[in-house]
Amino acid sequence: MFMRNSLICLSLLFVPVLHAEEKTPLLGKPVSKALVEKWNGDIFPDGEGLPAGKGTATYGKKVYQQYCLSCHGVDGTGDSADELAGAKHGLTDNPPDKTIGTYWPYATTIFDFTRRAMPLNNPDVLSNNQLYAVTAYLLYLNGIIGENDIMNAQTLPKVKMPNRDGFVNQYQ
Repeated sequence: MFMRNSLICLSLLFVPVLHAEEKTPLLGKPVSKALVEKWNGDIFPDGEGLPAGKGTATYGKKVYQQYCLSCHGVDGTGDSADELAGAKHGLTDNPPDKTIGTYWPYATTIFDFTRRAMPLNNPDVLSNNQLYAVTAYLLYLNGIIGENDIMNAQTLPKVKMPNRDGFVNQYQ
């Protein structure tokens, strides 16, 4: 055991160190300030960072059918991608169902994740109104809001998710 640990320690002595002045492989290209600002669109649980726009589950169903159904199945019950609604098991069951309604602590996270990553084959294609609408539809499918409740930058952060208190902040 001692020999193996010694070899590991010795190998760490010979790790090359790169300095800022050294040449790099020059991969990629410089990023514009506009692109950095676009990527730096964090949305927080309290709604900070949410853009203007609005939507309801009624319109969100149409958006879902066009952009989400092929992967997430009818009414979010899962297909080639995870289920988003329709949980038959709780988080303490075996197996647990980690749907939006049983697992996600903040409604703003649905908007943020969808905006950044969905649809998988063409992220960043949905308008803010479409994002609010599909978020409303997913909340509706999970029995969290009504079909005609309007989701926007003021109402979305106020949605009390069923598992909001299910996470422990170890830094408080």
